Amino acid sequence: MAFDPKNVDLTTADAREIVCYLQLGENEYNGHLPARISAVFVMLVVSTLGIAFPYLGKQMPKVRIPTHLYLFARYFGSGVIISTAFIHLLDPAYENIGSNSCVGMTGNWSLYPWAPAIMLFSCMSIFAIDVTAQKYVADRYGLSVHPTNIENAITKGAPSATADQTTIPHSNEEDNTEHCMAEKIAFAQQFAAFSILEAGIIWHSVFIGLNFGVAGEEWSTLYIVLMFHQAFEGLGIGARLSMIPMPEKYRRWLPWACIVGYGITTPISMAIGLGVRTTYNSGGYEAKLVAGVFDAISAGILVYNGLVELLARDFIFEPQTKSNSRLAFMMGCVFLGAMVMCILGEWA
Repeated sequence: MAFDPKNVDLTTADAREIVCYLQLGENEYNGHLPARISAVFVMLVVSTLGIAFPYLGKQMPKVRIPTHLYLFARYFGSGVIISTAFIHLLDPAYENIGSNSCVGMTGNWSLYPWAPAIMLFSCMSIFAIDVTAQKYVADRYGLSVHPTNIENAITKGAPSATADQTTIPHSNEEDNTEHCMAEKIAFAQQFAAFSILEAGIIWHSVFIGLNFGVAGEEWSTLYIVLMFHQAFEGLGIGARLSMIPMPEKYRRWLPWACIVGYGITTPISMAIGLGVRTTYNSGGYEAKLVAGVFDAISAGILVYNGLVELLARDFIFEPQTKSNSRLAFMMGCVFLGAMVMCILGEWA
């Protein structure tokens, strides 16, 4: 018997049918096409300037960014990225494919908590990729890895004087040759981590753009929120991009390819959303399924990169400063970025 929402007996009705009916969205597009088209170009400018700002400051001495402004962009962006993982990705993933959603109550999706499982799989996959990349770089450039003191103490009965670190082998070559090797190693390691980080954010931006194109009465509020959202995320990954030591053969084009890649993703998705504005239903079963899976994947990517590559590396493994006041400022920027994105999570 087909489900009749106007005649429901709660004692016999199937919970899934009720939930799916209540959660099923519909196309809410309500016009304002010229304004929405202009928003595509405004978002292109905002997104591109957000990610390009830190890099331009590094490359153009005449417009050198003050140190505290650079630190703000860098660590505020770290907080933004971490908050995005939990508030803007993991929570929507639960809403779309969690156990209390229509998808999560259907078929095999009801047999396991897939939202956190996909996020965990994504996070561990990035960990495996990171370790493999580090090992590849170490093998390629002949780096030596020494065991920790505690490992030697336990297995050999005596502490070792060496630290657990990967080091560049000493040689009798000129200093500039050693410098070139160090630059290549740093580039390979840092760019791999950056690429994964940008990929996670770009996937998130795709669905943001699609939803904006078909949004209803809330589109104007969403417009303002998305501008801040894209600008803040851009600052975060732009600051990381500016830190990567680019070899000369990549310096003229690779950073700009990364900048353009982030800058155009959301506007293109917005344009696609406008193109299907009368047919695309972001609240439909299939749309929720796809968005939920990719949100969970992106959440895992950003959680690993945010906590390991950004916070742990900058504050614990490779401390950036000995100054207490500067450290307090840096941490304050991280918490501010996380808080601002938590607030924006109310709307997008």
